[in-house]
Amino acid sequence: MNALEVTRAHVSYGDSRIIEDVSLHIAESESVALMGRNGMGKTTLMKALIGLLPIDSGSIRVGNVDVGSFPSHKRVEAGMAYVPQGRMIFPYLTVEENLLAGMETVEEKVIPDFVYDVFPVLKEMRSRRGGNLSGGQQQQLAIARALVSRPKVFLLDEPTEGIQPSIIKDIAKTLNELRAEFGFALLVTEQALNFALDTADRFLIIERGRIAHEATRENVNEAEIRSYLTI
Repeated sequence: MNALEVTRAHVSYGDSRIIEDVSLHIAESESVALMGRNGMGKTTLMKALIGLLPIDSGSIRVGNVDVGSFPSHKRVEAGMAYVPQGRMIFPYLTVEENLLAGMETVEEKVIPDFVYDVFPVLKEMRSRRGGNLSGGQQQQLAIARALVSRPKVFLLDEPTEGIQPSIIKDIAKTLNELRAEFGFALLVTEQALNFALDTADRFLIIERGRIAHEATRENVNEAEIRSYLTI
């Protein structure tokens, strides 16, 4: 069974159709990079998947549950987690309070050991306000906050934006380790090909709201992928 299955989704902003007839699937434990230039519909699709934008038609399934009509919080309860572009942590809450805020769907409100094991900087700074962290530390906090609910499907929008290269490598390594351990499906939107190559099993290219190209890790042509990412 696929962890996430999207069938013939259409999404609009007002009178403008942004996503056109998009279908995709992600298996349990699989990682898929959704790539494309700015303005091609990556973030719009992610917002539609998590319920921040309605779909005009089509279906979104998490496992065997059709969540297409669910509000965002019900999609989280069904097993989805989302880190938006720009991270959107709570700047006036401490690191620990941010993490606890991600546990609304979890009965036992105790931060799992794995969080501080794989993100030791968060343990060191657990009493510091989120707004006082660096961009890379905030991204680690946002990822950790999403994963404390042990999702089945993890949506990660442009995670390398504004992050220094050494932290990007650390985030890629951590995502791979956590996915191997917990088995969540990962859909990550990205323009940085190196990060995508470090994390993804498959690559989807979105052009003007449609899936224009697909490749696997085994047959990916880097030059062809780069051609879709340049103006």
